[in-house]
Amino acid sequence: MFNTILPYLLAGISVGGQYALIAVGYTLVYGILRLINFAHGDIFTAAGFFMVYLAASLPVGLSIPLVILLTVALGFTVERVAYKPLRTAPRMSIMISAIGVSYLLQNLMWYLTGGLAKQYPGLPGLSGTVQIGPATTKIVTIATPFLTIALVVALVMLINHTKVGMAMRAVSVDFETAQLMGIKINSVISVTFVIGSAMAAIGSMLYFTNYTAVTPTIGAMPGLKAFVAAVFGGIGSIPGAMIGALIIGISENLIKAAGWTAFSDAFTFALLIVVLLFRPTGLFGEKTTDKV
Repeated sequence: MFNTILPYLLAGISVGGQYALIAVGYTLVYGILRLINFAHGDIFTAAGFFMVYLAASLPVGLSIPLVILLTVALGFTVERVAYKPLRTAPRMSIMISAIGVSYLLQNLMWYLTGGLAKQYPGLPGLSGTVQIGPATTKIVTIATPFLTIALVVALVMLINHTKVGMAMRAVSVDFETAQLMGIKINSVISVTFVIGSAMAAIGSMLYFTNYTAVTPTIGAMPGLKAFVAAVFGGIGSIPGAMIGALIIGISENLIKAAGWTAFSDAFTFALLIVVLLFRPTGLFGEKTTDKV
């Protein structure tokens, strides 16, 4: 029994770590702007295409940092072009802009790539296989949870122990007061998008090393599941996003192990409904009190 479940358990931990890196982008942006960045899954997809095309003409070792830089530049551009002009607009306007950016990026990728699936290149040190007990799995499956934990710890340290992190926490608590106190709001928001996009780029490398076909819409489902993970863990909480993502990743793979593969995606969204019904702020979300 355990020998049968072990590969699914390892895959669940791995994919949960990948969801966690995407979920961090959602939870950071929401924590500061109270905005769900619907284009985040498409930025994740764009990172996959960046690697496909860069690795075709450059060494993979050089392509990896370039992919992160290009993805960060894309996230920064999206924030400056689509969100910054709407800083004082109603929240609904910003949300509609986010949905518009998502479809714009998807259609751009369809146009530029011809809509055909592209083969993701193998990454040195991640694409090989390793034997874990009776299970044979890719090295990326084992490396993902350790890398995810290291990145999340580093991010939490940055937020709690640096001036940039202090500014981010101040803006998340009270946007207007932080601005009156001299904090450069636009810079803080840009840094938030930069961090989230860098995490999405790293997450894409781990994800596409396992699922090697890159298409213009492939980021939609991982993006939605990462959003559910962020809500489940308590949107605005980075450790909560990671734990929520791991729970979702492990659960959906155990459902596949039970032979209910068709219901693995449905479980994720059913879980979202249950969480919103019984604990709307998520596992680690803080209850807010509206002042009258």
